[in-house]
Amino acid sequence: MLNIDEIQKILPHRPPFLLIDRVDELEPGIRAKGVKCVTMNEPFFQGHFPGKAVMPGVLQLEALAQMGAVCMLTVPGNEGKIILFGGIDKVKFKRQVVPGDVLTLEVQITKSKGNIGMGTAVGYVDSKVAVEAILTFVIMDK
Repeated sequence: MLNIDEIQKILPHRPPFLLIDRVDELEPGIRAKGVKCVTMNEPFFQGHFPGKAVMPGVLQLEALAQMGAVCMLTVPGNEGKIILFGGIDKVKFKRQVVPGDVLTLEVQITKSKGNIGMGTAVGYVDSKVAVEAILTFVIMDK
């Protein structure tokens, strides 16, 4: 398990854009699972939406991408690098994510060659799918 301090040693992201709170399971280069605890204190809830707080879908995808980045940046030789989106396919939003939810983030790497790869990503709330996508990533030097 990785706590927030350990995650910040791997990812370059910092609040308010660090969107994962804990990594519970990690097989470097293969899979990662962890959580984002969604609270009303998130700065994006000020405008999305007043009176009906909903976590933006693009930030749900970003949280999944950050979990995937932890998975890939813990592979020996990738330390200190960054990961960028190469593409996002087959995105489906199946339920809203709101304050008080714990968004469980799971990423499974399906292909990886050189500095490019793909993974399936699913976000759950209460064991129900909230978001799913296929993410393509590019690993780069800083």
